Amino acid sequence: MADSYSPVVAVVDFHHQRYGPEVERWVGVEEGYDPAIDNDWQLLPFLALSDGAHAATEDFSYFTLVLKSTPERSLFGISCTRQLDSRELLNRPADVTRSTVQKAVVVITENPQTFTAIREKLSVVTKAWFAQKDFGDIEILERFQESLNKGFGSQEDDRDLYFGLSMRELIHQFKWQTLVLFKCLLLQPKMLFFGSNCEKMCLVQFSLISLIPTLMRHLRDCADPRMDYYATHVEKPTSLKTSERASLLAYMGVPLQIFGKGSLFGPYTPLQQLDTLADQHTKSYVVGSTNQLLLQQKDRYADILVNLDDNTINIHSPSLRNASALSTADRRWIDFLTQSVHDTWDENIPSRPKDMGYAGSEEFIRLQFEEYLLSLLSASKYSRFVSSHKGDPKALLSEVEGDPAMEFGSEFMNQWSLTENYALFERTTDSHLFDVVEPRHPCAGGLTIEDVQRRLAAQVSELHLDERWRGSKEAVGKHISTGRERVAGAINTLWADIEVMREAQRKRVEEQKAAAAVAAANNPPAPDEKSAPKVVQAQASVQAASSRAGAYLSSWGAWASEKRKNWQKPENNAAVPTTATLPPTQIWEAEDSRPAVTTVSELGRTGQAQPAPLPRDKVETANKANKDEEEEEEDTQKTQQEDIATQVAAEDPWVQEKI
Repeated sequence: MADSYSPVVAVVDFHHQRYGPEVERWVGVEEGYDPAIDNDWQLLPFLALSDGAHAATEDFSYFTLVLKSTPERSLFGISCTRQLDSRELLNRPADVTRSTVQKAVVVITENPQTFTAIREKLSVVTKAWFAQKDFGDIEILERFQESLNKGFGSQEDDRDLYFGLSMRELIHQFKWQTLVLFKCLLLQPKMLFFGSNCEKMCLVQFSLISLIPTLMRHLRDCADPRMDYYATHVEKPTSLKTSERASLLAYMGVPLQIFGKGSLFGPYTPLQQLDTLADQHTKSYVVGSTNQLLLQQKDRYADILVNLDDNTINIHSPSLRNASALSTADRRWIDFLTQSVHDTWDENIPSRPKDMGYAGSEEFIRLQFEEYLLSLLSASKYSRFVSSHKGDPKALLSEVEGDPAMEFGSEFMNQWSLTENYALFERTTDSHLFDVVEPRHPCAGGLTIEDVQRRLAAQVSELHLDERWRGSKEAVGKHISTGRERVAGAINTLWADIEVMREAQRKRVEEQKAAAAVAAANNPPAPDEKSAPKVVQAQASVQAASSRAGAYLSSWGAWASEKRKNWQKPENNAAVPTTATLPPTQIWEAEDSRPAVTTVSELGRTGQAQPAPLPRDKVETANKANKDEEEEEEDTQKTQQEDIATQVAAEDPWVQEKI
């Protein structure tokens, strides 16, 4: 075969009688030639029809194959799977025994950078082919294969055509853990991605590896752990053009070859390929699966598991967990990127900023990761240079303090220096890369208050308290509402019972009053009984008047006695004003009286004549008589009340019942 591989199209069918997927036909190859047989692509049908594809109307799968050429190299496949009700077929074959026909149209190419354009065309072609309802007519597939040769045969090698999930979506989904995934990728562990959506799972992997500049154009060794063509043919750059990005990247040792000997890349990996993953020669890989069975053996097949269904990243290897921990500068850097994406996020168009600006765009994010990687490579070289020139401080850079590699994490630097890609980087790069790129972390610096505040805010948001407590809030709110209704019902019932009791009491009182009225009508009181209250009232009035009269006479007698004393004084004292003073006995008698008493000074100011005071013995006699009359009236009143109560009790049935 020629060095340039022309894209070919295949049709994979799920055979109903043989109970499994198989390659039905090839389009774009010589007659009688079967690429699957010549290249030992026994797993192609399982790669094209992913697990769970029957549950979706349309599903895409991405995978890698080994081309048996000299030397061997990797090819990349993309398949589009659809289903059709077998009753709708115009020409139903005899071997179609099930109600649904499932087929996949597959494109195999050597350049994964063209997957974006191929994917759109493949979707349209597959849908149109199924709409014909006659799978024997493959003219549309033949024209599709011809267009692939014309459209991508002269693809420029120096163009960066990124494929996969947009970097904005990747950072929005994983936030600061995006940098954890990137650093884990450099450490070359066994990375397993899991997701029920096969296409999304594959796109995330392509997006991750595209963060290493130009790596998408150097994946010829990724399909098999035995291949190592790149490492054996790469040469150390001898010149540098800083004005050309490609020259600068090559001089800095980019791309870091993470898929060399002992490594494997399989965006979708079926269970039939687990033997390759478990092989002792397979040291590291980045693979994806949609089968739940692989999750049950995650400890065996994964150092790090990325579950896209619940957006979790679990690092099972303790050494990898320590090495991938972010430093303060790392966290400051990725938080800046995350915030730039968050501030410009648009749910309707997630791949571009809502303000159409540069900050937070796809190019902005990739440039930041490129700067981070170049700073890492430069700091690594300077760290080795410092170690070899400890006794010569003049050889060190004056503007760089200490070891800048520590800003990326000491454990990470130690683990990374043991990987295959680092060994290749050391072998193919100059020792003074720090003279080209400053050996400094993009966000170098000590821990600040802003870092702590940002870290706390991020940790609180990562707890997803609103989501976790939403169900609890609803349950608590429901219980509170139910409790409120119960309390309100209990209060209403209580008030209703109280009203019933009050109504019963009111009726009972009315009945008693009615019974008393009937009893009074049947037994009219005697005439003396009717006049008794009037007599009592008259006696009370007389008693009050007598008391007031006694007090008045006592005060008048005291006034007259005082006047008499004043008249007996000499004439020269007549002009001196005097103040009337009551004797103690008269004061006590005045206070004992209930009605108010006019003072002597007030009587003197009125100028009215006062009656002559009565003798004291007569006053006492009158008071005693009044007291006797009061006691007699009280006895009479009590006797009358007892008689009335006795009569009412004798006539009231309720009282008789109680007695």
